[in-house]
Amino acid sequence: MPVAIVIGATGGIGAAIARLLASRGYRLLLVSHSEEKLQAFAGELDVQYFTADATQFDEVEAAAKHAQDLFGHVDSIVNCVGSLILKPAHLTSQKELNSTISLNLNTAFAAIRAANAVLRDSGGSVVLFSSAAARVGLANHEAIAAAKGAIEGLVKSAAATYAGKKIRVNAIAPGLIETPLTEAIWSRPRSAEASKAMHPLGRLGKPEDCASLACWLVDPQNSWITGQIIGVDGGLATLKTS
Repeated sequence: MPVAIVIGATGGIGAAIARLLASRGYRLLLVSHSEEKLQAFAGELDVQYFTADATQFDEVEAAAKHAQDLFGHVDSIVNCVGSLILKPAHLTSQKELNSTISLNLNTAFAAIRAANAVLRDSGGSVVLFSSAAARVGLANHEAIAAAKGAIEGLVKSAAATYAGKKIRVNAIAPGLIETPLTEAIWSRPRSAEASKAMHPLGRLGKPEDCASLACWLVDPQNSWITGQIIGVDGGLATLKTS
């Protein structure tokens, strides 16, 4: 059976990915910094878990090696850790920027390093997360756009570096997804309607929209796809309808 590591598994998107992979017969190692939430969710799915700070390279690599020891091999790593900050640059503190870079870029970089450690012999798939904000200019998104833009560069470079080892690296770039992280936006009727209007398909995304693509990307049947940034954004980053 295939083996996947889901980092940030207790978040809205991470949990949806874990549920879908589990339903398709994957053996899973769920990774998060919150042991209480992680233990409960892993128990719900009857899968393994590992507590780690995903911003720390050594802890992510330890999680990956733990999965390898448990299952004998690893096929995929999906990193769903991220954050959201909506402020113009002049109101964003250095601490806030550093935190945004750490939670987004550093965790993605850590996943790539861990993939080299456990996928280098037989290849596999790494799925990271960018954002529509890195692909189209959105006001007050400077910090998150910078961090996610860096991830897009990382995807392309790492895909080239590790192609010879048959390690595929791709990213999903969502629009606004209804998760606990974004609840302050979609839970208020006026901001929810304004956000829907920005997405040409007229609705906000669900975690399952991202999960279905993540599972498709890790599927070995799609092993000729690497270095891609794929939007799951209702057309936000590429379409203008008025």
